Amino acid sequence: MKKYFWIIGILIIIVFLSIPIFHILKTKWNEREISIEIPKGYTNDASQLNLTKIDTIIQVPTDKKEIEIQLKKALKYAKENNLKISIAGARHSMGGHTIYPNGIVLNMLPYKQMELDTINNILTIGSGALWEDALKYLNKYGKSISIMQAFSSFSIGGSISVNGHGWQKDLPPISSSVISFTLMKGNGEIINCSRQENQELFKLVIGGYGLFGVVLDIKLKVVENEALQYKYIRLSPGNYVKYYKKYISENPNVNLVFGRLRISNKHFLEEATLNFFEKVDAAIPILQNGKSTETQRLVFRGSVNSEYGKRLRWDLETGMNKVFKNEIYSRNELLSGHVSLIENKDTSSTDLLQEYFIPERNFNQFISDMKPILRNSKIDLLNITIRGVHQDNDSYLNYARENVFGFVILFNQKKTDKQEAEMKKLTSQLVEVALKNEGTFYLPYRLHIDKDKMRKSYPNADTFFQLKLKYDPTELFNNKFYEHYK
Repeated sequence: MKKYFWIIGILIIIVFLSIPIFHILKTKWNEREISIEIPKGYTNDASQLNLTKIDTIIQVPTDKKEIEIQLKKALKYAKENNLKISIAGARHSMGGHTIYPNGIVLNMLPYKQMELDTINNILTIGSGALWEDALKYLNKYGKSISIMQAFSSFSIGGSISVNGHGWQKDLPPISSSVISFTLMKGNGEIINCSRQENQELFKLVIGGYGLFGVVLDIKLKVVENEALQYKYIRLSPGNYVKYYKKYISENPNVNLVFGRLRISNKHFLEEATLNFFEKVDAAIPILQNGKSTETQRLVFRGSVNSEYGKRLRWDLETGMNKVFKNEIYSRNELLSGHVSLIENKDTSSTDLLQEYFIPERNFNQFISDMKPILRNSKIDLLNITIRGVHQDNDSYLNYARENVFGFVILFNQKKTDKQEAEMKKLTSQLVEVALKNEGTFYLPYRLHIDKDKMRKSYPNADTFFQLKLKYDPTELFNNKFYEHYK
């Protein structure tokens, strides 16, 4: 009889293990390796919802002297033909911020030269470089980026134009790591902008969405590449702020940190993890390139429109947290994560981000307020990450006017008019609860919010747009974001 119990037990284990494997294989099987071709004469952005006819795309050169000559020619051509200019990097904004209909698009990606001042720890870098380019370069010198977003596949100029924030512990947005940058204005003049020189333009350009000129060379603070040990805590969201203070803010060894909320229907927004990396005295692991992340990606994609997939992802991630607890990584390896980790290969849908910045005092209330909205929405919720962002004193359109927690929310939306209308409704509801909780929303995403709500979140928006006309009276630098909110 014992023999049969053993056999039954083994069969149960096999079935238990085979279900998630089958789910992951099914996810892979249902994918089609079809890339979306952008028709000639058109451009788009990461939303895949902004296909727009344009006049021309100009690929800028790599050489500093050549790019200055070419950009001046582009400015002259635009003025002579009454065309507008938009500026693009990796195109991860989602509301047409890099696009103007029938305009000129400057593709800045080729401009990526780098030089490191090892004495003062300052990196001078072309605005078209990706963060992954900078990390590989700095790694040779034992250095690392001070502040950057969670993925390294964004351009540095783009990150500055949206004033991105990172998951570095208790730091302001990227603006605080920018020492200075050179800017080509609409008349072709190149000026230096810093906290001491052309201060107003410095504040306007950072988080200014390419509306004041072309950023060329940027000087950034860099820090040491270090060995970091992984730690994590499972907790109730109601205890998040308390635990964050105790284990993160009061711990001088913490370097990188992010939180995550559970999004499956079972225990919806009722569980959280606090994931952090502490500095340790250990050998710095070698930066590895080309590590396979396909299984991780499939687990993530398997959560799309699947309650089972969402539970499986949470269980696997929290299970792997235990496995990798105390594992040691280099800072540069952790910052090198690529957007391909969550790549969507379903051409009928697109993944869309939203971010809300909420002061600590209203952290729990915001979760409580958004819970029924997200539950009742017909848009598929994929992920909620939490990051601590400190007050920004540099950017004019600053979303962190005090210390806040950023809720980074990812959705999967079908490319239909019905889902677009649902997303617009959902976004409006979430912005309302953010404003109710004295928070703000992030501007690089879909243009679903009207001018009034935008100005409630950004009270100095009118002055921002007036200053735009002061520095660019003919509105030469333009995009869909500007046309929507001005």
